[in-house]
Amino acid sequence: MNPVIVLVRPQLGENIGKAARAMLNFGLTEMRLVAPRDGWPNPSAGPAASGADIVLEKAQVYETVADAVADCEHVHATTVRKRGVTKPVLTPEEAAREITTASGRHAILFGPERSGLETDDVAIARNIVTVPINPEFGSLNLAQAVILMAYEWSKTQAAVLAQPTQEEVLPPAPQDQLDGMIAQLEGLLEPKRYFFPESRAAATRRTLRNMLTKPGWNHLEVRTMRGVLSALGKPDKV
Repeated sequence: MNPVIVLVRPQLGENIGKAARAMLNFGLTEMRLVAPRDGWPNPSAGPAASGADIVLEKAQVYETVADAVADCEHVHATTVRKRGVTKPVLTPEEAAREITTASGRHAILFGPERSGLETDDVAIARNIVTVPINPEFGSLNLAQAVILMAYEWSKTQAAVLAQPTQEEVLPPAPQDQLDGMIAQLEGLLEPKRYFFPESRAAATRRTLRNMLTKPGWNHLEVRTMRGVLSALGKPDKV
């Protein structure tokens, strides 16, 4: 089953909406709210969710963290500091692997925006999840923390993510098309005495060919270049 995202005492409706948006981007839809400061539903959450309405509509509200995770066998607390609680510490990637491999329901706890999870919240968890971060500035907002965990989890689920369509890469042009382009260029250069003196002509042609065969032109690029050469070969209009 997909992990449950538990927002503990979230303060702003906008941040709840942004967290919902982060969740749905990576295939998570079950959000639980523990004692949201401004109550629920919150009119500020919808616009911030940018279309992730299914997450907000399904969100459930609980009075305590214990109630929110009562049906979960595994609870992961996201926090920068251990806060005096000795528990295994995992990176988001390690936590994602555990969520995928350990059977049962998994819940991921995220603390309020201002202070993060309290010691009692962390004490409920089986482990602590901490992001390797700049020691001089370890400040993530709520949606950033959620998206890190959701993304790492989604990487373990082959069917969740869809790679955006990549630009089509055309195959290299056939040799005869390259030869035609090179011959056309040489034909334009000869009247300009580019291959003079004659004793250096063969070496110059060889160098030119090496230059023009390095890029791996496709047929559209060859056609475009030949159009350029044709334009350059036309007499100037008076």
